[in-house]
Amino acid sequence: MRSARSRGLPTVALVAPDSFKGTFTAQAVAGALQRGLAASGQPAESCPLADGGEGTLAALAGPLGLELRQALVSDPLGRPVRAVFGTGADGVAVVEVAAASGLGLVAAAERDALAASSRGTGELIATALAAGARTVYVAAGGSATTDGGVGALAALADSGGVGEARLVVLCDVRTPFQLAAEVFAPQKGASPGEVKALSRRLEELAATLPRDPRGVPMSGAAGGLAGGLWARYGAQLVAGAGFVLAAAGYDARMRAARAVITGEGRLDRQSLAGKLVSEVATRARQAGVPCHAVVGRNAASDFDLRVLDLQLVLEASTLTEIESAGAQIGARMVEESGG
Repeated sequence: MRSARSRGLPTVALVAPDSFKGTFTAQAVAGALQRGLAASGQPAESCPLADGGEGTLAALAGPLGLELRQALVSDPLGRPVRAVFGTGADGVAVVEVAAASGLGLVAAAERDALAASSRGTGELIATALAAGARTVYVAAGGSATTDGGVGALAALADSGGVGEARLVVLCDVRTPFQLAAEVFAPQKGASPGEVKALSRRLEELAATLPRDPRGVPMSGAAGGLAGGLWARYGAQLVAGAGFVLAAAGYDARMRAARAVITGEGRLDRQSLAGKLVSEVATRARQAGVPCHAVVGRNAASDFDLRVLDLQLVLEASTLTEIESAGAQIGARMVEESGG
């Protein structure tokens, strides 16, 4: 049997994972997978990605030529925290909600879904604007907040607003504003009663904003922060995964690969609703490129897996296990190529 190389077919795999939220960065996951693939004799190219949530700044730093900076801002409970953001020479800045208002900044025992504020994100946006940014990309995933952006809007108002600058919110979900509490607040520590209170608060807020964000796709990202910025400042809401993939040149690199290996911390029904693995797998399927996934936990149903059309789905919870999963996928690929 002739090998893939002798037939002139692609020989290099594309390693394109998301971060394992709160555990490993996309870069660390990609590195472990690459090592495993190399150990099996399968060459691979690294393309760590993000979907608008945690890790988006790191994924965009290279493609957008960003300089990383720090600012002292408020965390979700009003305490000072140093948050990293990025600025580019062409007036572009990238701000992560997770860096200023992220769930990872609040210990499980101190989470307060009602009190958590997005003010720090507004302070971070204001800092980027003061540094000369004319377009600010706000990566909206991973928040601890469900305040509809009230905190961020107050901070921006205190700084003088956004002027002529453009805000673009990179969203990792399609959930509308009014459902933000119902869908996401429980994982931020909200009790059933608090979820109802937060939902009422969002409804009341929507009625006071210049534009009503209810029913607008993606306006519920970051606990409604996306909708607040859309309503007050005309922010553009875009799918974060698609934006990052375009910036990283994913489509061309994927079509030149013999297979794609993606991954995330948890594969479940939400993965099909704007998350990175779904976007990566969908594009690979449409291009006829096999796609495998390594995940911290596979909680997807058989139906979900059929929709994603993944060749292999392996669970791995440590970098050593991720490396071993890469080696397993690589061995299968080498065998299939006749190597």
